[in-house]
Amino acid sequence: MTSTFWFTPVFILIWSTGFIIARYGMPYSEPMTFLAIRFGAVVLCMIPIVLWLKAPWPRGRQVWHIAIAGALFQFGYLGGVWAAVKLGMPAGLAALIIGLQPILTGLLASFVSEHVTPRQWLGLFLGLTGVALVLFTNIRLEGLSLASILLAFGGMFAITSGTLYQKRFCPSFDLRTGSVIQFSISTLLCVIMMFLFETREIQWTVPMIGAMLWGILAISIGAMSLWFILLRRGDATKVSSMMYLVPPTTAIMAWILFDEPMTPTVLMGIFITMLGVLIINQASWPDWLKRRASTQT
Repeated sequence: MTSTFWFTPVFILIWSTGFIIARYGMPYSEPMTFLAIRFGAVVLCMIPIVLWLKAPWPRGRQVWHIAIAGALFQFGYLGGVWAAVKLGMPAGLAALIIGLQPILTGLLASFVSEHVTPRQWLGLFLGLTGVALVLFTNIRLEGLSLASILLAFGGMFAITSGTLYQKRFCPSFDLRTGSVIQFSISTLLCVIMMFLFETREIQWTVPMIGAMLWGILAISIGAMSLWFILLRRGDATKVSSMMYLVPPTTAIMAWILFDEPMTPTVLMGIFITMLGVLIINQASWPDWLKRRASTQT
């Protein structure tokens, strides 16, 4: 578990940039068009690697299981959130709705034969409270539509379902060939939605190109690989609780990059969120940290 512990902060740092690149890229492209290009580029990057390394391909039903999990993770989650923000939902409110994901995962954990302890429930609710405090000053309700609300909640249900589905039906597969399958199906779905509902116009500005490259290499390839590794080695409730750390990390990034205010409420929310996640994942701490914690209590 020690190596998994050190994967976690790297994953959180990279994944938290998702809302940052949305802010850079959203003005220049519609969501499904952006994601179709991003997912398709991931496939083009991964196929030569798979062929060069002769990575093993899954067989039989596992292919379908991997594809379904990928469609939920990529198309369902990212497509829902990006489309909701594009339709006028404030990013802070979208992040808070996605923040419900660890709670929903805990409620449905029996699907993968996991048991959520009272201590973990305490951590889950502390994490949600901290996220709400972090986002409190940035949550606005004006401009909301029923469509944006449904899309945001759809994204939250999609990532929850994808987490539990993959944990149960395809917990272990080669990440290289698995990525090709998952991003291929997600590309196809995004292309269908792009032709049905969008103009497919793109402005290739410097911020747009930078957001696209970061989304392809750092998030879709880097962070998603770390997410699959974490999910493979830990239980779904603990891994999902890491999502609580994304809004606080994003808030810090926005403070550095966009000079957004870092208020006492935000700082308190960050502290409560970190406390909640530590409570949930205490059993996964490396031995040296558990010994230090035990000596201080």
